[in-house]
Amino acid sequence: MKPPASIRRPPARPFVFINMAMSADGKIATANREVSTFGSPADHRHMLELRATADAVMAGARTVDSGPTTMGPGGKKYQSLRLKNGLNEFNLRVIVTGNGTIDPEAEIFRHRFSPIIILTCEGLPKRKLMQLESLADSVGQFGRKQLDLARALVWLRTIWKVRRLLCEGGGELNAAMLQPALVDEIHLTLCPLLFGGKNAPTIAEGDGVVRLADAA
Repeated sequence: MKPPASIRRPPARPFVFINMAMSADGKIATANREVSTFGSPADHRHMLELRATADAVMAGARTVDSGPTTMGPGGKKYQSLRLKNGLNEFNLRVIVTGNGTIDPEAEIFRHRFSPIIILTCEGLPKRKLMQLESLADSVGQFGRKQLDLARALVWLRTIWKVRRLLCEGGGELNAAMLQPALVDEIHLTLCPLLFGGKNAPTIAEGDGVVRLADAA
């Protein structure tokens, strides 16, 4: 017998944690987005140590397009650490693109050491969907006009056995994860830099909240 709907537990999703570096004035890149990597060597090591605790690493398409990231474990030292932590030697790599736009020449697609999963919307034009399918090992579609991240996370847990998911931005993806309370933990490195610029991106963008009570 099934329990009453009022006490049924929702489908399980992964434990989600965000890792970001920001300037002292709260920016994750300069206003023109030319400078987006500015953490210290210690910050980089911390990022790889966090990756070594995750089944999958996730980032938005703009983040993947903006630099030479492979979203991999970071070398033999961290591959061994992953094995020590009871994980696969290489983490899954998840790219989020609501509109299906991504650079097919991005660095990540040149390194096929682990599956690449793309999350996007159901209403994507066939041409864009075919391009994504040619780039990724799997494409998950959730939500007709807007990507339903809650459903996508359940799918990652159910189909891909992702128990811990590390999100590495950018700001739009972070906001989309924070607003529906899909984030369990945030690791934030504060760097001694001042970028300025009212249009410089922050760790959580989007429309933002109007009331203090709605803050994540």
